[in-house]
Amino acid sequence: MAEKLGYCSVSLSPLRAEKRDASEMVSQLFFGELVTIKEIQSPWCEVVTYSDNYPGFVDSKHIRLLSDKEAKRWLDGLSFQKQFIRSLSTPWGKQLIFRGSFVPFGNEMNFNIGEDAYTYVDEYTEFSLSDTVQFASEYLNTPYLWGGKSPFGIDCSGFTQVILRFFNINIPRDASQQVEFGQEIDFEDCKRGDLAFFSNAAGKVIHVGFLDGTGKIIHASGCVRIDHFTQQGIKHIITGELTHTLHSIRRM
Repeated sequence: MAEKLGYCSVSLSPLRAEKRDASEMVSQLFFGELVTIKEIQSPWCEVVTYSDNYPGFVDSKHIRLLSDKEAKRWLDGLSFQKQFIRSLSTPWGKQLIFRGSFVPFGNEMNFNIGEDAYTYVDEYTEFSLSDTVQFASEYLNTPYLWGGKSPFGIDCSGFTQVILRFFNINIPRDASQQVEFGQEIDFEDCKRGDLAFFSNAAGKVIHVGFLDGTGKIIHASGCVRIDHFTQQGIKHIITGELTHTLHSIRRM
């Protein structure tokens, strides 16, 4: 079939490695996120995300089709929801959407995605961002979830990717891909907001987090937490155990 475009119409949709419910969740789609549909084999869609070119399989009931013109109109002036939670009136009833959702820029109460009409049913509140580390701290104690990208469960590279999006920096989904971007920085020159990457015994990058500029790192490991950062890697802030081996530092 010819490729089509669509968007995620539910609050969060699991993106799976294979087209079965028991398959590994490799990422998540946020509300409003645009995808290219490679194939539909009900009840599954094979998709590639528009924002970071990430492939996977998603429940076809979570995707609404868009024409090329509708998709282009939706992408024009698109932003990301900063508020933790907001409430929408939708064609299928009330719906909650969460931080990181794809929404129109500004504070208009009404918007359309294709032919679907949405209205915010709560009040808009201003939310200011000072820097990446300050915003990352909003996620403290969020539980670790492999493939997760939301304040209800997140993995290390989903954490860094989502936070940087709010600062108009778009990096790939996985830590092993993210390490290819930005400028490599010497340990002595690292500063607040730099990303530190960590590798396994085989040298593969498997972990990432934000440096806070005071010798600590905020990262998703068990939960989003703050630990000590050294030239060797991450040391648990309570036990002093070296939990992750430093690979490199990069400035995005």
